[in-house]
Amino acid sequence: MATAHPFETLTDEYDNWFETNNEAYRAEQAALERILPDESPSADNHALEIGVGTGRFAAPLGLSIGLDPARSALERARNRGVDPVRGVAESLPFADGELDLALFVTVLCFVDDLEATLSEAHRVLGDDGTLAVAVLDRSSAVGRVYQEHKDESPFYADAEFLTGEAACRELERAGFVIEDRGQTVFEDPATLDSETTPFREGHGDGLFAVIRASPAP
Repeated sequence: MATAHPFETLTDEYDNWFETNNEAYRAEQAALERILPDESPSADNHALEIGVGTGRFAAPLGLSIGLDPARSALERARNRGVDPVRGVAESLPFADGELDLALFVTVLCFVDDLEATLSEAHRVLGDDGTLAVAVLDRSSAVGRVYQEHKDESPFYADAEFLTGEAACRELERAGFVIEDRGQTVFEDPATLDSETTPFREGHGDGLFAVIRASPAP
């Protein structure tokens, strides 16, 4: 019998992390706000978070649609005002060029096929579309701790953490042009306060690395 995925069975534990680590969550949300296009997402421009989970990012960032394989997580996302779509990143149920904005938040480390995932994101974005990505950067000091202890976590045991630099290379290989990069969360998320969560350019020092890219012309 297949084992149920922890994001399906431990939804409360996942969602509560954002309450327990509120300063890290605020810093991550602020980093995504910095990296997203100047035009705010809206229900009119087909903005999708792929791997939306419980909607902790899509809802405050104004993304109207959220895709995830976990039913219980999608129910939370719906309660936060996100239109839920059940599916997987490797096979998106959207037409070619249908979306203006797609977002991955710490999802690429969980997908079964990274190449197919990025190919699908490229396919569903319009020529002027934007892809925003956040990864847990394993080259950062905190990321190295996550990597070392990932087998102790029900959520990260099967994760394949990327570096920010590797994520950029994979995006370029998939036909994207990197437009902007940044990072935040430079200490253990549990110890952060509002004075220790700056946003910096580049990658390599912050656990939470963000990237904005667009389909190559």
